[in-house]
Amino acid sequence: MRKGISIASVLSVLLLSCSGCGNTGITESGSSNSGSLETSPDTSGQVVTESVQTDTDMFTDRDYETDYDETGSVLIQLNGSSATASSGSVQISGTTITITEEATYVISGTLDNGMIIVNAPDTAKLQLVLNGAEINSATSAALYILEADKVFVTLADGTENNLSNGGTFTAIDTNNIDSVIFSKQDLTLNGSGSLMVTSPAGHGIVSKDDLVITGGTYTIACAFHGLDANDSVRITGETSIEMDAGKDGIHVENEEDTSLGFVYISNGTLEIEAEGDGISAGAYLQIENGTFQILAGGGSENGSKASSDSWGGFQGPGRPGQYSYTETTTDDSSTSMKGMKSTGNLLITNGSFTVDAADDAVHSNASLTVNGGVFEIATGDDAFHAEENLTVTEGQIHITESYEGLEALNIDIQGGDITLVSSDDGLNAAGGTMHINACGDGIDANGTLTISGGYVVVSGPTQGDTATLDYDVSGVITGGTFIGTGASGMAQTFSDSEQGVIAVRAGNQSAGTTITITDQDGNTLVEYTPELSFDVIIFSSPELVSGDTYTVTTGSVSFETEAK
Repeated sequence: MRKGISIASVLSVLLLSCSGCGNTGITESGSSNSGSLETSPDTSGQVVTESVQTDTDMFTDRDYETDYDETGSVLIQLNGSSATASSGSVQISGTTITITEEATYVISGTLDNGMIIVNAPDTAKLQLVLNGAEINSATSAALYILEADKVFVTLADGTENNLSNGGTFTAIDTNNIDSVIFSKQDLTLNGSGSLMVTSPAGHGIVSKDDLVITGGTYTIACAFHGLDANDSVRITGETSIEMDAGKDGIHVENEEDTSLGFVYISNGTLEIEAEGDGISAGAYLQIENGTFQILAGGGSENGSKASSDSWGGFQGPGRPGQYSYTETTTDDSSTSMKGMKSTGNLLITNGSFTVDAADDAVHSNASLTVNGGVFEIATGDDAFHAEENLTVTEGQIHITESYEGLEALNIDIQGGDITLVSSDDGLNAAGGTMHINACGDGIDANGTLTISGGYVVVSGPTQGDTATLDYDVSGVITGGTFIGTGASGMAQTFSDSEQGVIAVRAGNQSAGTTITITDQDGNTLVEYTPELSFDVIIFSSPELVSGDTYTVTTGSVSFETEAK
């Protein structure tokens, strides 16, 4: 078991909800049974991104514009081994089509072993309308955006479009073209049509700047990353993405500017099957809404593996592009197979998430905050992991399989309905501090509850049929400091311990009433002010001595009690 606080049992279930519990071990004011602790470190910092973003920050009005006037547009007709265009701004050389000026271009037909290149002035904003277009490039990108200010690719309403690579990439200039859609500039995809992207030897869609998607239906099958960008990937609107990726589903990373390389999603439906991470953000990851179904690294059943056996390949019934590809230079031992991962902070405000991952399901190298959402999670490692602070304010979290349920340096649970199964710790606050503010049971283990270290604060519950502690088999504290307050109707205290415990009823006390515990010499062991109203007080810490008498003062009530 890892150092720090461990609240769990093998395959036990933790519930933060409104459920009943047994009534044991709580004494009335002036009787015995209690504990001591010290002032809690500050864990109030809950900012999960340097500044929380909104759709207004992330999308322009032009990103949503899908209308076009065909009579005023340049028409490009693809004819298998040739093409025609209605304007001199389109240069055609065999099956290579180069667009050179700002305008709206409507592209229809089929192009065999060819490509469209955008090479316009760096001030140009172009709209490319795919109107039933099918383009295959045997050795390069089907769409290559070399130069422009920004390009908008619109999927015409009711159309099916298909862009693909034949299985190899051969250099045509100094750029490392390695995807079916490859953009050196900002790229926006929108519309209400559909697009299939097949890339058996590389990425699906790449932007070396920002990649924005505000609408459309996308099916992506690729050997490497599905969506890849340097600066950001931003998704919203009625967007539907189904991808099968040989590496990460969505991958954003900027090695030169660490403030860039972020993922922002505020709506859409994403079904991601990835041999690597489902979503990987280099700066931060912010999700405001959407529906997510993520299978990473083959799922939780591969949790004991160091890496994915099929790294670099994609295949499967009903999937586009029945290819198999292996990248022989990959060091499999370093493969990351997480559901959603951020090098920086990670914020989830709402949405529906089904995540099955070989590694952590939701992971932040900094702080992670969940402000709502519905989660169904199975993982070969941690369900929620943060290197710094992990905060849950609300949401429905159901963890069916994990090594550790929630792990972070500091854990702050303010609300929500959490059920979990873990093979090791249910909650692991490795840095020693965990704060739970619950309307239902503070800590509910349908099995054995063990606290072996750290600093745990439980404020609540206030309802009569809930309890600060709720366990079915036993509740043991062997180390660390615990302070809990709540209602008394179904109250439990620790059934056994290796250190002193105080558990008393102090009468109905309002929120904000300070609790002070002093020893026989008048030394203050703890002073704590609960955020919610309470009747029961439970304390335990290494400083408490079983059999010694302590004074508990709360509001106008003061009495002596013996530590058990």
